[in-house]
Amino acid sequence: MAEPVSVARNVIYCGVCTLPPEYCEYGGTVKKCQEWLEKKHPNMYERIWSPEVLEAATASLSLEAQERAAKDAKKKAAKAEAAEQKHAQQLANSVITIKRIERNKRKYVTSVSGLEAFGLELKKVAKDFGKKFATGASVTKTPSGGEEIVVQGDVSGEIEEFLLEKYKDIPEDNIELVEDKKKKASAG
Repeated sequence: MAEPVSVARNVIYCGVCTLPPEYCEYGGTVKKCQEWLEKKHPNMYERIWSPEVLEAATASLSLEAQERAAKDAKKKAAKAEAAEQKHAQQLANSVITIKRIERNKRKYVTSVSGLEAFGLELKKVAKDFGKKFATGASVTKTPSGGEEIVVQGDVSGEIEEFLLEKYKDIPEDNIELVEDKKKKASAG
């Protein structure tokens, strides 16, 4: 008796939501997923999203169920749109603060906060800073509960240039340079 031959399947995953295209409707980015699928795999798009296929799928539903499905689809689309707008608004309002802090005499450290709003991994960015500026860079907790990257030395201007060059999705207007000087002890 011959052994059954197992055949490997080539599964396509959506470039937007990473689900198989048949399940994109359950993610929050249906519209973008459809656009991606139509561009990258037009024949699969026709098999899943063509008007004839959608009509055939809804034809078996009762009129009430069809209305409910249309209403649900509208709600999901509106929710996804609102989430996208909220994320865009959050990015627009997010500020990266690069602060030059004087430690003593002519010694400085530079702290960078606000990077996590742009989806950057702080440890990776700190490592990049350390390599780029040949100095120590670490992720530390702030008193307010967030995290910041502290780089040894006065490299505030260079950090701004580096961020704009390496991470293109950070707008220049969202970067703020601050100088923090120590108060001089009064002699007396």
